[in-house]
Amino acid sequence: MDITAGQVVTGLEIGPVAHGGHFVTRHEGRVIFVRHALTGELVDVRITEVSKRFARADVIAVHRASPHRVTPPCPIAGRCGGCDFQHVEPGHSRELKRQVVAELLGHLAGYDFTGEVLEVQPAPLGWRRRMRYHLDDSGRAGLRGHRSEDLVPLPEGGCRIADPGISAPPADAGRPGGELLAVAGAPSLFVAPGPGSGTVTEQVGEQAFLVAVDGFWQAHAAAPTVLTDAVMAGLVPKPGDVAFDLFCGVGLFAGALAAAGAQVWGIEGDRRAAELARVNVPGATFAAGDVGRRLVGLPRAADLVVLDPPRAGAGSGVLAAIAARHPRGIAYVACDPAALGRDLKIASELGYEPVSVTAYDLFPLTQHIECVAILAPR
Repeated sequence: MDITAGQVVTGLEIGPVAHGGHFVTRHEGRVIFVRHALTGELVDVRITEVSKRFARADVIAVHRASPHRVTPPCPIAGRCGGCDFQHVEPGHSRELKRQVVAELLGHLAGYDFTGEVLEVQPAPLGWRRRMRYHLDDSGRAGLRGHRSEDLVPLPEGGCRIADPGISAPPADAGRPGGELLAVAGAPSLFVAPGPGSGTVTEQVGEQAFLVAVDGFWQAHAAAPTVLTDAVMAGLVPKPGDVAFDLFCGVGLFAGALAAAGAQVWGIEGDRRAAELARVNVPGATFAAGDVGRRLVGLPRAADLVVLDPPRAGAGSGVLAAIAARHPRGIAYVACDPAALGRDLKIASELGYEPVSVTAYDLFPLTQHIECVAILAPR
């Protein structure tokens, strides 16, 4: 008999961690991806989704607990979609992420990842400097459930992974039924998303960056510095180098490359971000639009390239256009190890191999991982 959504399945033994914050088990031959479990546990689950090839489920009872299971610091951890690993001892959550990176890079790219997932402070709580809150019809703030439009009200004390200054919106800060963007700072900012939400200034080392409140900026307080340091240490730019910053946002890596004396060209899909990049790094040249198409207008040779693509990855067209310029070094900043694995395989076919891959826990208590891969010609 096949399983159905809402059904309770008892006595399942949980297997290995999978990409996406799930753990794998089987019932009557069907794969089930289970949230809020841990390897080796004996649990009961409630099925939440069913497809032809697999099902999804949530743990509802634990009969044999993992020694790595802890009480979540947040009372809504099992319902809110923001944190996948609040039930996991923080050190072990990094080990789970290491297993995911190693499995994906090995399977997809044939790369043997032997490193650790590095802890970055602040951790594991109070690290997130940007939040998006949703307000119910009475104006009470909450967060979305996992794979759901359901609104889970914030607990007393607010979101545990948010910077304390933005862990909960002030009363009457937004319109009932609307949204609020929160940016930590002095003072912290709570505004409705949209063209009028304005900009904030983010400081990275000695350089200041204007960022749209509703635009992209790394969520973890230390991420911009950690990632910039990793990129610069891997590429070692020299004065006069021709450098590309692709998917450049507001120019974070372009700013560091320009400060090292490189001639920098950047491309960003978001027009507003590209405009701010021109302000942030006035010595560089920026274009707005599709990276693959805009690359045609860049110099035909490059010494260094930084890639910071969205979750889907850079793709074969962009990588081929980069390889054709014969850079001596490529830094690939990846928010998804699966996309990184696919792109590393493509890069290998184009003659570029990873010199190193470093993984950072820039999203503590969630399943997300940030990696920096440094590639060089074979």
